[in-house]
Amino acid sequence: MTEVQADPRTARTRAKLRQALLEECALRPLGEISVAALVRRAGVGRATFYLHYADLEALAVDACADIVREAVDALHAWRGSPDPATPPPALPAFFEGLAPHAGLYRELLRPGGSGPLGRVLHEDLRARSRTERALAGAPEPDLIASAVAATFAGVLADWLHGLIEATPSEIAQQVWRLLVNLHRTPLS
Repeated sequence: MTEVQADPRTARTRAKLRQALLEECALRPLGEISVAALVRRAGVGRATFYLHYADLEALAVDACADIVREAVDALHAWRGSPDPATPPPALPAFFEGLAPHAGLYRELLRPGGSGPLGRVLHEDLRARSRTERALAGAPEPDLIASAVAATFAGVLADWLHGLIEATPSEIAQQVWRLLVNLHRTPLS
């Protein structure tokens, strides 16, 4: 960790900027938000914004990074052998919790799972999935981890964009079954 990242003032400033962005995005799409309006709402200077973030998209991805951690944790919130009929409780809760900032997530996570948030989600989920498969001695950890990450990011994005019609509970159940089946698919 660098000295700047360890500084509590840096953490407070970043938190103010993230909160201001979420508040602005509750009123209008990310593309309509200006740095000037954002720094005014956050109570910081424009130079301070650029000290911490290259642009509004970088701030938005940082502000939404919690969704990535929550998704990865929700998918791995089970112990023992996963029951394909019952997703871990964290997974439906994750989908339920997306509503307050769904518009921002849609801007950063494009259909099919691409976009800046999609890249972060895919990288984090792939790494966690690969590590767990390798530790368990499961075959093809790289292949299955990539398939799990792509499947989840794609389904999540398509659901957020209305390309898959399902309630949060239904989509949690469906994506869980898909992922459990991916893990169980014989590869030889």
